[in-house]
Parts: sequence; structure tokens; C-alpha cells
Amino acid sequence: MTAVLNINGISKSYGKVQALNNLVLQINQGEIFGILGPNGSGKTTTLGIILSVLNADSGSFSWNGKEPSKYDRKKIGALLETPNFYPYLTARQNLSIVCKIKEVNESEVDRVLSIVDLINRANSKFKTFSLGMKQRLAIASTLLGNPDILVLDEPTNGLDPQGIAEIRAIILDLASEGKTIIMASHILDEVEKVCTHVAVLKLGNLLTTGPIQSVLNNQEQIFVVSDNLDILKLTLSQIDGVSNITQLGEKVSVMLAEGKDSAYLNKSLFDKGIIASEIGIQKSDLEANFLEIIK
Repeated sequence: MTAVLNINGISKSYGKVQALNNLVLQINQGEIFGILGPNGSGKTTTLGIILSVLNADSGSFSWNGKEPSKYDRKKIGALLETPNFYPYLTARQNLSIVCKIKEVNESEVDRVLSIVDLINRANSKFKTFSLGMKQRLAIASTLLGNPDILVLDEPTNGLDPQGIAEIRAIILDLASEGKTIIMASHILDEVEKVCTHVAVLKLGNLLTTGPIQSVLNNQEQIFVVSDNLDILKLTLSQIDGVSNITQLGEKVSVMLAEGKDSAYLNKSLFDKGIIASEIGIQKSDLEANFLEIIK
């Protein structure tokens, strides 16, 4: 894997408040990487440092294996905290200003407005936009210059369900083009639906990181019902690829190894003389897993 961003032992404090404590992370090309944690966990501070808006007290970071430079930062599309545009200017006029700052041809403006579905409001003033439209315009701004890396801070914060779905669709479309997306959020559901990898922060400390399925245990659980639960559990323990055998009331829940499914489990039980009266699939409780991590 090609590392896009390496964070090496970054720490940052504001007076007596330790915002980040020796953070170490690697983000690879093509990942949708979620930085997840409660408010005050250090997410925005992390993004501010890697975008050179804030200075770390200690530690270092590199983009594409190189020390950060002003030139390289222009190749990164970033949305940090609240979108800020001139309220009395139109969407097109605001993006034209960003083009001058980024030294990008203004012909880019209509392209990015089309991507975020704002081309029909290109000549409307920013102050007339809804919160969701403002957020989409901010994402359009990050896309000027067609950067390979996007850094988004709470991109769905404060949006209604329709606005959240629109932003989610835009992020997934951009990722399908091969862009690397780094996204901070405190909303577990959004990270689970969008991200391929995740780091969980709490009070400036990295609690865990990795592929989202392994970190949040985002696997399908299989539950089985049979006449004798004790014999069922014993038999399940003898089947290849079965793990995490747990009795839940009148059911037994298990995890299956990759490549195994409920049909495989049913046949394996039948071959051992066990007839299941019910086999079902349920997603693991992401919220419970997340709360367990940040305890």
C-alpha cells in the first residue's frame, strides 16, 4: 500500500488541556479514512495540524513521504470546520475567488458545481443557500484543481437526513474515482456507511485504528435456534470457521469466517445430526461496540 499521510507522534495542548497525545497514524492511497470520536476528542485539531493551520507541540507528519510544503498543500482539497464564503456574492463568484487563491483556471468552477449539483444555483447569492447547499458549495471548493486528497471536517454536521444522504453520495462518488478522503466525524452511523478505515480518538488519545469492519466489529452475526442449546453450542464449537459462540436467550449467536455463510453452517450442523429450527442473520450492534471502545 502507498502511504498518503504519515502522522508520527503528534502532540498538542491548549494550556492544561491535552488536545492530542502522541498520535501515530498511517493513511493509505484510496482509503476513505474516518477519524471518529466524541466532541473534544482531538479530531479537528488533528486536521488543523496536517493542513498546517495549527502547529503541533511535538511530532511530525508527511504527505506522500515528503515534508509538507505550501506547494503540496495546494494539491489537497480541505474543508475545515464551518464553510466560510462571502454572503453577498454568488456561488460562482465565491468559487472564482478560491480559484485565484489556488491558482486554478476559473473554467473549473462549473465542473465542480455540477459535481455537487449546484450548477442551477451558480448565480444565487450564498446567503440564500440552505445549510446543505452551503456544505455542498464548500465541497465544490475543495474539488477545484481536481486534488487526489480531500480532508473533510464533519461534512454532514447539522444537516437533515436528505442533506446527509446527498453529502454521503458525493463522498462515495469521489472515492470511486480513486481519491483518498480523510473525514472527521462524531457520527458513528455516517462513518460506518462511508468509511473503509477508521481511527477512534478520545480526549486526544488514539484508542484503536484499522479497517472499519475489524475496529467496529462490523460483521454479520448468525443466530441459530435448536431444541437443545447446550448440544448446539458444543456442536458449533466443532465446526470449522465458527467463532464467538454466545447464547442470547433462546438463540445462539456466532461469527463465521470469511467465505462461510448460513447455508454452510446449516449443512455442517445437519451433517453432525443437528437440525436447526431457525437460522438468521443480524448486524452486530455498532453503537454498543463503539461505546465499549471509548469507555
